[in-house]
Amino acid sequence: QVRLAESGGGSVQVGGSLKLSCVVSGGIVGRYSMGWFRQGPGKERQGVGCIIGSGPNTFYADSVHGRFTISRDNTNNTLYLQMDSLKPEDSGMYSCAARRLAYSGSCALEKYDYIHWGQGTQVTVSS
Repeated sequence: QVRLAESGGGSVQVGGSLKLSCVVSGGIVGRYSMGWFRQGPGKERQGVGCIIGSGPNTFYADSVHGRFTISRDNTNNTLYLQMDSLKPEDSGMYSCAARRLAYSGSCALEKYDYIHWGQGTQVTVSS
């Protein structure tokens, strides 16, 4: 059973940075295509970015491209989301997710593509 546990959220001012972590247990982070999602108050969960399991390729939503970076540490079995130049609209509950192992060759920002989810970590950006 794959389990995901996020951490690193918090409150930060506009322009600040945060680095989120997602520890994977029951599976190897480098084998799964994984994504980061966020859900703001009263909003649908939306994809922020993803990384494919079979290689280093990453993809980002237009709203965060150039400000957010996804990486993973196979030694610690952890996925990261580095968030820079944060804006108030970046606030929300951030969750990591993993696709089925068979789909490690691609990733997408569509939440329905992911079957394993963490509980989330809250990010609040204030002006």
